[in-house]
Amino acid sequence: MTNESANPINVLLICGGGSSEHDVSLRTADFIQQELAKSPALKLTRVTMDADGRFIDADGQLRELRSDKLLYNAGGSAQPVDYVIPAIHGYPGETGDLQSQLEILGLPYYGCGPEASKNCFNKVTTKLWLTALGIDNTPYQFLCAETPEEFAKAQDALSEWGSVFVKASNQGSSVGCYQVSTPEALNEALKDAFKLSPYVLVEKCLNVRELEVASYEYQGELVVTPPGEVRAPSDTFYSYDEKYAEDSRAETFVEAEGLSEGQLNWIREASRRAFVGLQLKDLSRIDFFLTDEGEIYLNEVNTFPGMTSISMFPKMLKNQGHDFSEYLAALIQAAVH
Repeated sequence: MTNESANPINVLLICGGGSSEHDVSLRTADFIQQELAKSPALKLTRVTMDADGRFIDADGQLRELRSDKLLYNAGGSAQPVDYVIPAIHGYPGETGDLQSQLEILGLPYYGCGPEASKNCFNKVTTKLWLTALGIDNTPYQFLCAETPEEFAKAQDALSEWGSVFVKASNQGSSVGCYQVSTPEALNEALKDAFKLSPYVLVEKCLNVRELEVASYEYQGELVVTPPGEVRAPSDTFYSYDEKYAEDSRAETFVEAEGLSEGQLNWIREASRRAFVGLQLKDLSRIDFFLTDEGEIYLNEVNTFPGMTSISMFPKMLKNQGHDFSEYLAALIQAAVH
């Protein structure tokens, strides 16, 4: 037996959570668990967080992570935790809440820190940061209350732009997102969005190609992959269902075709500027819109992208020539040693 396998790094994989993305989080955790099983230097324990924030192991038993960096079971025995993978989409993983707890415990973890996670999860905050960093993003209106005055701002935007997306500001990338083109549909979408979030974004609907890059740290260097492309069916947009359903009709291409060198350079530079400026860590998926007129907008920054069998992040990493299990194992070892 090697010294590494005799003294493995104890990794805690947390998945689930109380958001609408609970099930996708489980599928992401399946992928990560499968990849880390290839490394004898790691000993993985998986727990699922329920809607009340409790950790439940594979046997259905409650577990508790305490300030001594030990994971306890109901009988009082415990095991050490050296590193945590918070594989939770939505609250409290992508919102920074879980990361804040891990910071307090002094435990290293995979992914972005609390502030970067919170800034990128909130669509309004993301746009303010992108503007501050000099990165073009889609035209929008920001609504801060469910009042006639705020709804009037949205109606004005619809009149000017013809069609808009209504987005709950602090939900997952495709949760609480509605495409509308009539005043009646707009009011209904706004009401639905305000049920999910205290702030709502109304964005100009553009005829675009949807491009995505994987930006991640590998052997101490920031890697920005060539953009891939997602093509939703013509009768819809890249909704939550189209993104994660096994029978999704969306087509994905690990490298987008037909982009000019200037467009590729702009996307690469904007991705680097966003990763550094927002102080991201370890990984992100950064999404862009390319309009028919050739304009490019940064649409969103995803600090913990999906890693299911049809997800773009692991596909683009593999296309870059990097093995996911080696990449993540190296990050873990560097953080712990």
